[in-house]
Amino acid sequence: MTPIPHASAGNTASAAIEFEPEFVVGLKTLFEERISFNRVLGLKITSLKPECVSARITMGEHLIGHYAHNRIHGGVISAGLDAMGGLAVMVAIGARHMDESPLQRLQRFSKLGTIDLRVDYLRPGIGEYFELRAEVMRLGSRVASTRMEFLGADGKLLSTGAGAYIVS
Repeated sequence: MTPIPHASAGNTASAAIEFEPEFVVGLKTLFEERISFNRVLGLKITSLKPECVSARITMGEHLIGHYAHNRIHGGVISAGLDAMGGLAVMVAIGARHMDESPLQRLQRFSKLGTIDLRVDYLRPGIGEYFELRAEVMRLGSRVASTRMEFLGADGKLLSTGAGAYIVS
């Protein structure tokens, strides 16, 4: 899976960051288990890199939006993209503050919240599973901007998203 191409793709400083196992486990626990709605969606993290995060949703009967076509509900797509934008911001904040302990970095996420979300639905969401990717376009001291993708199992782009998140 290729990360979303963007202007800062050549930034080798963030690409060289290796997160401690304690931070990775803590972030996965927070994202997959402690955020109840992510459990409902079945969001499972597949990659945590400062330049791009990815996850997967396995299709289930509880996610169907159109019974006749077995399509995933648009709200699942929107919520998944929003969650991924938030995850990308969490990882970017974690990478920015590597001088702090993993626990201190994980505590920074308590103030994170969505300010704005835009979703473009490009194709129907039909498949066994879906891949989601997100990246931070800009991480400011108060607001972060993200770009997200929702892809089918075949790699086709089904939806895109852009989000803004409060970070302080």
